[in-house]
Amino acid sequence: MIRKFVFVTGILLLSSLTAVIPAQKIYISPSGKDSNDGSFEKPLASLPAAIEMTRVLKKPGIAEQKTEIIAMKGDYFMSSPLILTSADSREANTPLIIKSESGQQARFLGGVPLSGFEKVNDNLWRTFIPQVAWNNSYFEQLYVNGKRAVRARTPNKGFYYVKSAGEAVIEKGDGSFPLLAVQKIGLDSVDSKCFSSFSKDDYQDALIIFYHNWDNTRKRVTGFDPNSFSVFTTGEGMKPWNPINEKSRYLVENCRSALDSPGEWYLDRTGYLYYIPKEGETIENTTFVAPVIGKFIDIKGDSVSGKMAQNIRFENLSFEYAGYQTPPAGNEPAQAAFPLEAVITLDYANNIEFLDCEVAHTGTYGFWFRRACNNCYLIMCYLHDLGGGGVKIGETSIRVDSNQITKNISVNNNIIRDGGHVFPCAAGIIVFNASDNNLTHNEIADFRYTGISVGWVWGYDKSPTKRNKIEFNHIHHLGWGELCDMGGVYTLGASEGTTVSNNVIHHIYSYNYGGWGLYTDEGSTGIKEENNLVYACKNAGFHQHYGKDNIIRNNIFAFNLRSALQATRIEDHNSFSFSHNIVLLSSGTLLSSNWSKILLGSDSNCYWDLRTKDITFGEESFSEWKKSGKDLHSVISDPFFTNPSGFDFHFKKLKTARQIGFIPFDYSKAGVYGSDDWKKLALSDDSIAKQFDEAVTNRERISGK
Repeated sequence: MIRKFVFVTGILLLSSLTAVIPAQKIYISPSGKDSNDGSFEKPLASLPAAIEMTRVLKKPGIAEQKTEIIAMKGDYFMSSPLILTSADSREANTPLIIKSESGQQARFLGGVPLSGFEKVNDNLWRTFIPQVAWNNSYFEQLYVNGKRAVRARTPNKGFYYVKSAGEAVIEKGDGSFPLLAVQKIGLDSVDSKCFSSFSKDDYQDALIIFYHNWDNTRKRVTGFDPNSFSVFTTGEGMKPWNPINEKSRYLVENCRSALDSPGEWYLDRTGYLYYIPKEGETIENTTFVAPVIGKFIDIKGDSVSGKMAQNIRFENLSFEYAGYQTPPAGNEPAQAAFPLEAVITLDYANNIEFLDCEVAHTGTYGFWFRRACNNCYLIMCYLHDLGGGGVKIGETSIRVDSNQITKNISVNNNIIRDGGHVFPCAAGIIVFNASDNNLTHNEIADFRYTGISVGWVWGYDKSPTKRNKIEFNHIHHLGWGELCDMGGVYTLGASEGTTVSNNVIHHIYSYNYGGWGLYTDEGSTGIKEENNLVYACKNAGFHQHYGKDNIIRNNIFAFNLRSALQATRIEDHNSFSFSHNIVLLSSGTLLSSNWSKILLGSDSNCYWDLRTKDITFGEESFSEWKKSGKDLHSVISDPFFTNPSGFDFHFKKLKTARQIGFIPFDYSKAGVYGSDDWKKLALSDDSIAKQFDEAVTNRERISGK
């Protein structure tokens, strides 16, 4: 992945400040030796050795210079994460730069190739891995020919359905859910067949993965009752706000009997890895990589002194293959997979930049700008094939010391897609308790949950999450009919000064409820959402659960399936204002839930239904709706889009737009920018869009809608 940098005015100030300062150069090469001197002629072999050399170079008494670690083209195996601390900090005009040599790209790999495969029969291969048999080096991800392989699962596609669920509380504790309980999950007699043949290893290593509303629960099976067709799991008690119940679905992963489909694999505790080849694959033309580390980089300043790790830049590097291992107790449900680690994590970090880098084939999130991070940048990076989500910002707890709250993180012009492979409930980008962050011009696609999530305080309690900018992003093909309560952009809590503008959001489809384009959830306050194009979402283009004083202005909401607009909780304050918007529909209703009952200001909008001119507002006609004081200057009129059925929402004439004071915006500016190659890389894969449409069609047929 070699691309020309796109420098953003005002963001890469560090680069311009240091351009004229001579640099100390340390070279590394796959063919180097860590005993070498680090010169071009005698390069080192690893990043840790190069970092150690930079520490020697910046000892007291030696004038500080800009220091470059230059990785020559090739593959570097990482046996452990690279750890950088405040000892590696530099001044702003003499940074530490870690980069690939010019015009090339170095790859840092956290996985090892597997070899020695043999045929068990024409439809099954195996290889023996001594480290698994003798050193307990088990792993849960496998990459075949550079792509994530499917860990043996049943059913091969879709889900089984829970028939009943209950639990026996062992230790109640003082919290809102039991500290320890045993769950009894009733299953269909045919679907539960695999549990009858569970081996000791299956009970140790197989997972039953539940999909319930917005969460996933991943548990070991501790027992099976063949008489009641019930499985048992243990751990924390089910959460009262989202328990497993008869509406939940599940799949079983990593039991031997599930190995029955091309592309699937299974790792036995005896050390044998089994793989069913796909059509056209031969042992000679197929490569296998197993991850051996879980993280690539850990950047951490001193939490005691508060001394930052700062002024470090990474350029044009690729980090690939990192794993995740499920803990013995499994994983309890967690919205957006919030406890999940990331392969690159920062704490007490300032002015850290990642430019033109790649992160791929992970078991967790890509990046986490966690505690006390300031002025950090993720620019023009390619994040894909992720076990979790793309980027996390801030912490789920609110620090008493405001200096420890992360702020001013820029995530700009990145491609973040194809995630949630291990944790489907992970988000593309999530901001917890953090302020003044810029999430702009990103391509976010092909996740099972929300695209961008901002805020971590439910309701109207005090929140530090303010003035976040979510603008010019292209967010699409999310949900895939697997989880509920999700959307393109999701917000929570008091977020004054936050803007959600100039985004293009489309093809958002939930399992049941949810699948909204713009979703202001519990307590969302003081948010401005304008100049967004939102279309082809399941339940509504815009939905507010409950909130206060939000501005929804100058947006286009088109062809959303169940309804165009939705609002739920009735409160005794102004929920939001809705003005100068264009609403186009050809299915479902204009309004749903309690839109017609909440306190809102609605005016100067255009409504158009391709089926009828007699649009109803709840149970009222347009004239009756106006008598209630709403939409006095709104119109029912054709907006005159160029080709709306082809999702072309440019205007062929501006008559209606001018009538309502709608200001046309250039929605083509959403998404990445820069070189033709970079923009081409961001383009949607037609096969992915086709698979998404098929998933929607199948779910619509099953649900009878």
